[in-house]
Order: sequence, then structure tokens, then C-alpha cells
Amino acid sequence: MKTISQDIRSGEFKQIYLICGEEAFLRKSYKNRLKDALIGDDAMNYHYFEGKGLDLKEIISLADTMPFFGERRLIQIEDSGLFRGGADELADYLPQMPDTTYLLFVETEVDKRSRLYKAVKAKGYVAEMSRQDEKQLATWAGGILARAGRKITARTMEMFLGRTGDDMENIRMELEKLIGYTEGRDVVTEADVEAVCTEQVTGRIFEMITAIANRRTKAAMDLYEDLLTLKEPPMRILFLIARQFNQILQVKELMADGMGRDVIASQLKLQPFVVGKIMAQARSFTREQILSYVELCVDSEEAVKTGRLGERIAVELLIAKQY
Repeated sequence: MKTISQDIRSGEFKQIYLICGEEAFLRKSYKNRLKDALIGDDAMNYHYFEGKGLDLKEIISLADTMPFFGERRLIQIEDSGLFRGGADELADYLPQMPDTTYLLFVETEVDKRSRLYKAVKAKGYVAEMSRQDEKQLATWAGGILARAGRKITARTMEMFLGRTGDDMENIRMELEKLIGYTEGRDVVTEADVEAVCTEQVTGRIFEMITAIANRRTKAAMDLYEDLLTLKEPPMRILFLIARQFNQILQVKELMADGMGRDVIASQLKLQPFVVGKIMAQARSFTREQILSYVELCVDSEEAVKTGRLGERIAVELLIAKQY
């Protein structure tokens, strides 16, 4: 990311950029910055391609064409799947592409073993936009609040990120709500976060499992009904419950080995603040109880697939299980 920012500041660009990774906010931000810096509002020399099944011969023909009354021709290719194989023709072409043509690829997933990936890396620059860790998100979110004249404590920031998750676009929208809600004040409090920030689906799953651990079946059922009201499919809720119990089991076993929060987070590739919440849940269950729920999740999914139970009732029975 620093390389792209430096290129934009200096005006000296690589001929090919590949922006990839699961953080959609960063992909969108950097692709827009690069496009504006490379081509501005020159619509005559800008070409956009999206989706699978692209005509590589058409792209190569455009790349061979000199820019029309301009310095550069920019071809932007997005969500093409070309980096997962089948783009050898384009990979072979890149070394001979005219100096006046620039390529900007934007993909969620890439295969680093593909010929196209290796060709792009050899001639251009690959920027991987991965999920940001807790410290990076806190610094970024704190900067947005500071520019709006707001202050926030580390404790309140942790609570905020616990509600929003690590999706940067969602964090940005929740920050806008917070800034508007605290108009006329300079400190964001936990009460403000509680009042206006929407808890994500995964957060409600956390609450549901905490309720299950505390044998508060009605509270867990109420959370389930809330998710159904929000149009969450029962099978997705079942998947998230199963994933949560699997994570609790992993954390429980790593805690038994004497590992702390940050080590577990690194080991499982989870945010430290998420691991902290899972550790609290892990202490509420025995290992046998967690295994019982993991097995029940598998049985519930099988019951739905074989037609023995409907989706909604399968999840209800899972939530109502008493150990």
C-alpha cells in the first residue's frame, strides 16, 4: 500500500498493478486513487472490463493501441478470475506491452502460482489488501474521529470494534453515525456506541452462544428470532454457530497449552479482541460440552439435508439443547 501511495505522490508509476485481497474497502480505495492518478477524467483512453469470460484478444488489441491525444491508456480489469488459470495468452503478452499502456487488475482471490500472477509481479506491482488487525483498525478509526474533532478511549474503541467487526466499510459507516450522534461533544463514550452502532450478525451469534452457556434459552431464542427478522437464512445461522463452537474448541485447547490472547490470535489468524471474547466463552464450557455442540451442529446440518428436519426447527432444537 505504501508503494502505491508513493507512486501517486511521485507520479512515477509501474506499468501494471494488481490489487487483491479480502478487504473490499481498501481494494476500492486504492483502485480509485490509482485510476484518478493515472488517467484522471480522460474517458477516451480508459477501458473497463468486469467479470469472467473476458475476450483476451480484445484486451490485447486495446493494449496495443496508442493513446488518443494523451500520455497513457489505462485498462482496468476487475473480478475476472484470470489469476486462477486460463490466461496464458495475456501472461505471454505482458512483457511486450507498449510503454504507453497501463493495466490495473482488481481481484478478491488470486492463485500466486498462476503464470499471469508471476508475469504481473515481474513487470508491475502486487498490492495485497488483507484484513487489518486490531491495532491498525483502531489507529485508522481513531484518525477519522480525530479529523471530526472527536476523542475516544482505548476501552471504548475496543467495544466499538467488537460491535462492528473488522470490515472497514462497515466501520466507516458506523463512525459516520457516531460522529453525527455526538455533534456538539468532543468525547465518544461507550453509551454512544451502545446507542447508535449496529451489532453485526457475528456479534449476535456471540451473544447467542453466551446465552446458551448461561442456560438462558429464552434469550438465545430471542436473538435467533432477531436474526430471522433481519432475513438471515437459518442455515447461515447454523453455519455461524458451528464455526463459533469450532473456534471455541480451538481456543480452549490452546488455552490449556498455556497460550495467551495474542499468541492464540496469531495462531488462529483472528483479531485479538475477537479471541478475548472467545476465551471468555471457552471458560463457560467444558471441552466435552463444546464437542457435544460441534457434533450437534453436524447432526443438525445432516438432518436438514436429508429432509428429517426443517431448517428453522433444526436451529431451534440446537439452541434449546441442555447439557
